[in-house]
Amino acid sequence: MLQIQSEQVRNCLQHAEDCAHRAKAEPNPNLQRDYLMMERRWLSLARSYQFSEQLDTFSTHNKSRRKEADEALNRLSEQAERMIKNSP
Repeated sequence: MLQIQSEQVRNCLQHAEDCAHRAKAEPNPNLQRDYLMMERRWLSLARSYQFSEQLDTFSTHNKSRRKEADEALNRLSEQAERMIKNSP
């Protein structure tokens, strides 16, 4: 499924990419490790944003579907009541 990335996710991915480039260019192994750790944290934050957005989309879709189901159930209930009232 094609998804449009939010600005928050794009920013996190950009920061992660920046950290990866800095790690490659950094001669100090300790700083290089720090940049790689920051890259992983930015990627983790991006995944968190993505999950949150997917959950919101899922919840919104299900709320809509539930409303449709409730309306259909109400219509059926009304029809059943009318049928019972009109039966001999």
